[in-house]
Amino acid sequence: MPSPPIETVDDYLAAQPEAARLVLEHVRASIRKALPDAEEVISYKMPAYRLNGRVVIYFAGWKRHYSIYPAGDRVLTELKNELAPYEIDKGTIRFPLAAPAPPTLIERIAKLRIEESGVVEPAQRAKRSRSGPKT
Repeated sequence: MPSPPIETVDDYLAAQPEAARLVLEHVRASIRKALPDAEEVISYKMPAYRLNGRVVIYFAGWKRHYSIYPAGDRVLTELKNELAPYEIDKGTIRFPLAAPAPPTLIERIAKLRIEESGVVEPAQRAKRSRSGPKT
């Protein structure tokens, strides 16, 4: 019997082995905390978080690790020390399932991805326009 299609993040998590699912639920919670206005979608068969029509961050579970994508120069530079224990390759940060990253690190990655991707949350845009242009 074929597995059901994955159309939501709940579907994605339900399809994961229990040990991975527990870790990925924490990753999801950390991203949602950092990006409360983001739309949760499935893109490229992975959970993704979209703001203002653009995907800011993805995550995916694997056999022995989970990954967060993309990790651009700003994320890698600003979090260099915190990311040192983890495997980083071609814009991907890999965290072992056996020793997941602290939730605050996931939150910081997600927030930096907003800036890195050029997406500004509506509340931030409104706050900037009320305060006038920066000089």
